[in-house]
Amino acid sequence: MLEPGPHGARPRRMLTPNNIMLYGFLIVAALYWLLPLYVMVVTSLKGMPEIRLGNIFAPPVEVTFAPWIKAWDSACTGLYCEGLKVGFSNSVLILVPSVVISIIIASINGYALSFWKFKGSEVFFTILIFGAFIPYQVLIYPLVIILRELGLFSTLGGVILVHTIFGMPILTLLFRNYFASVPAELFKAARVDGAGFWRIFVQIMLPMSLPIFVVAIILQVTGIWNDFLFGVIYAGTRNFPMTVQLNNIVNSSQGVKEYNVNMAATLLTGALPLIVYFISGKLFVRGIAAGAVKG
Repeated sequence: MLEPGPHGARPRRMLTPNNIMLYGFLIVAALYWLLPLYVMVVTSLKGMPEIRLGNIFAPPVEVTFAPWIKAWDSACTGLYCEGLKVGFSNSVLILVPSVVISIIIASINGYALSFWKFKGSEVFFTILIFGAFIPYQVLIYPLVIILRELGLFSTLGGVILVHTIFGMPILTLLFRNYFASVPAELFKAARVDGAGFWRIFVQIMLPMSLPIFVVAIILQVTGIWNDFLFGVIYAGTRNFPMTVQLNNIVNSSQGVKEYNVNMAATLLTGALPLIVYFISGKLFVRGIAAGAVKG
């Protein structure tokens, strides 16, 4: 009696021409994008005498963290030589309330526009989406006047208000499309059981919405932390966020150009968005795939 042969799918060859081309392209693309980061890191760990030798790709002969300490603690950012630590504090004070307030309001708006449609809700939603595509530059001067009249110009509160307003349209679109992809039967069953607006939102919608909240957090954290325009216009000299102070350090025309300090300051400024992406990257993909761009 013949023994049965092997079952299951035939093993796939790993080194096929298509795989070689695909992974080759991905490796080249990764090297292309990582090369500037490598140059920044090695330059930030060198002293100025070594940098003057001109080989930007060579690893540091003698590693030093003095440029990082100076960038954080004592680099001149204009009239003040207090490093990036002040800008970091300002950026955090702007970021946290802007992200929290905009996401809370946008999630409630998206939920209401998905399941609790009222008369004129579609018109309201259209106007909200239209606001997401208005160029920031068009509204700069009107916002200056509005913040001045409210007494918020050159304050952290004014910058928080601006970021919250500009973040809500696109976030509302994301939450509305995500909640619209939730089976309507869940909502109807909750209504039959007597649940109201807030109970359905808190007990049913929120536990299912972790991926889209991660998407919203990443978008807001990245956009607000990397913002330069609103910070330099509305914050005021003593409230400049980290990005504005980085610009002042890099473009300083006084003294010797300290490239190691500039690179260290740049890495410090970009560290938070990178950390957020590394921690929540998988959830970001899940949120996009689960309906963040449906509709």
